[in-house]
Amino acid sequence: MRRSLGPFSLSVWDEVGLQVNGFDHPPTVMMGHNSPAYRGWVEAAGYAPAKSLYTYELNTAQGFPPLIQRILQSGERNGRIAIRKVDKSRFNEEAVLILGLLNDAWSDNWGFVPLTDAEIAYAGRKLKSIVFEDLIRVAEFEGEPVAFMITLPNLNEVLKSLNGSLFPFGWAKLLWWLRSPKVKTARVPLMGVVKRHQASRLASQMAFLMIEYTRRAAIANYGTSRAEIGWVLDDNHGMRAMAEAVDSRINREYVVYEKTL
Repeated sequence: MRRSLGPFSLSVWDEVGLQVNGFDHPPTVMMGHNSPAYRGWVEAAGYAPAKSLYTYELNTAQGFPPLIQRILQSGERNGRIAIRKVDKSRFNEEAVLILGLLNDAWSDNWGFVPLTDAEIAYAGRKLKSIVFEDLIRVAEFEGEPVAFMITLPNLNEVLKSLNGSLFPFGWAKLLWWLRSPKVKTARVPLMGVVKRHQASRLASQMAFLMIEYTRRAAIANYGTSRAEIGWVLDDNHGMRAMAEAVDSRINREYVVYEKTL
């Protein structure tokens, strides 16, 4: 072993990085959280930053700028593009489809580790209870799925109110909430376009259409007023430009550290 790199739990697909900025508001679902003091301890132990990861905060009640509106309009006129919700009655098939798209879309990203079939099955089981059809979108081009976007209601909001306990009545409150969740915040943990369409006008149209349709559903059906996008790698200039184009701003930073052994 020549290098230590982390924190990871257990790979780039789970909680990643040490939070170093954005301590003025609580973490969203499946995001790590730690004391600001950790940074000093880690760096004093000889670890140096290897990669920064950002989350972006978006006011979902606010419409998008004129440029994005024009991209949306051109996408809606493109008869070769179709944006659909996932079908939870075919959950296993949909999970395999989306995570297969993810393996392709993210394959050139820093820290990428391909998801195995077993990991895809596990991820599907883990997320099924907080998957809602109108918050997960698949983009098809000429009938072929080529992009996806996953949005999750911020489960942390209801978990916080349970004060860490499912008993005596916390379990009932959680199950009732899952039947018809209402949340101020939603998180977009993953989205991607297959490599052959990346950096194209088509990719922009599909991505902004998925964002807009999900934004409308989040407001109408879940009462959401805020979304968190990310995390996003510091060198993922395409995704960062897209986040900034919809007037979202960095609200949190995580750092992955490394140390030569």
